[in-house]
Amino acid sequence: MSGTLYGLGVGPGDPELLTLKALRLLRAVDVVAYPALEDGDSLARAIVAGHLPDGVEEYAIRIPMTVARAPAQAVYDVAAGYLGAALDAGRSVAVLCEGDPFFYGSFMYLFGRLAERHRVEVVPGVSSLTACAARLGSPLAARNDTLAVLPAPLADEVLAARLDGVDAAAIIKVGRHFPRVRALLDRLGLADRARYVERATMGTERILPLDAVESDGAPYFSTILIHRRGEAWS
Repeated sequence: MSGTLYGLGVGPGDPELLTLKALRLLRAVDVVAYPALEDGDSLARAIVAGHLPDGVEEYAIRIPMTVARAPAQAVYDVAAGYLGAALDAGRSVAVLCEGDPFFYGSFMYLFGRLAERHRVEVVPGVSSLTACAARLGSPLAARNDTLAVLPAPLADEVLAARLDGVDAAAIIKVGRHFPRVRALLDRLGLADRARYVERATMGTERILPLDAVESDGAPYFSTILIHRRGEAWS
């Protein structure tokens, strides 16, 4: 009988934000897999490190840090083959995913390769978006507000068009795009209603005004929240 594949959302970084269901499954599976830097550590594993059971098999999915899709897709192909064989052997597998597995989560690429042949259960996690809102003390939206989630790598004209007419927005994956995004928000008259947070809930978290962020100081895990009313409850 085939084993079950679990996509476990482990939250944005604070280990206490791991859900009870994810913790229960993490302690029960035969194999724990997680994305990791090509030559370094895994944030997903670090979040749950204190809960990993002794003797569990670990499998690091080492993702190359490149904008090209092909190298990462090849890695997911190999990982799907390895984990699929474990499932075929009747073993249960948990794949850890920072934040939520289906909100820009890496787990979706394994789901797309394995879900047709194996039983899969996705366990939601606290997303970076809601974690940022909580840490900033800034509700995302209220009543009939429209909320846009926009990746910072989008071109300026695309970001401007999608910001037009929405009540609130979250610009994610800011990183090296920060200077360009900050300049765009200045031009659109939105900078005074924008709030910045990086590495929300982690020990290295920073919350700053836009004009206090160094031009080269925004990491990949940084987000800008915007609300046209200034506060959602206004």
